Amino acid sequence: MIKGIDHVAIAVKNLDEAVNTFENLFGLRPSRIEDIPDQGVRAAVIHIGDTELEFIEPVNPNGGVARFLETKGEGIHHICLEVDDTDEELKRLDAKGAKLIDRQARKGLAGKVAFIHPKSLHGVLIELAQKA
Repeated sequence: MIKGIDHVAIAVKNLDEAVNTFENLFGLRPSRIEDIPDQGVRAAVIHIGDTELEFIEPVNPNGGVARFLETKGEGIHHICLEVDDTDEELKRLDAKGAKLIDRQARKGLAGKVAFIHPKSLHGVLIELAQKA
């Protein structure tokens, strides 16, 4: 069951510059900045109301976010939906024919996460997250 939007992720070339821009223009500061080695990114999270903006900068030049920036440039990378149970949601979506990037949930910045391929969702990369 979808509970709401957890965050919107924005791919950036320089995390520090992006964070500084949002702080200078809107007074928004990140609540945390951390490396996510298995996803090849460094991420900053900014809370806005009940949701978050997540800025992601590639640290792995061969990773998915680096490829995204090469082909599409900076901008919205994915939308993360909060769910009750990531693994159950993956099973449900698989049964309905969705193309899954992850067949099993894994640990991520937003909790227990998994990605659905944008080919199944009109070009939008969707992340599912189950809060810890």
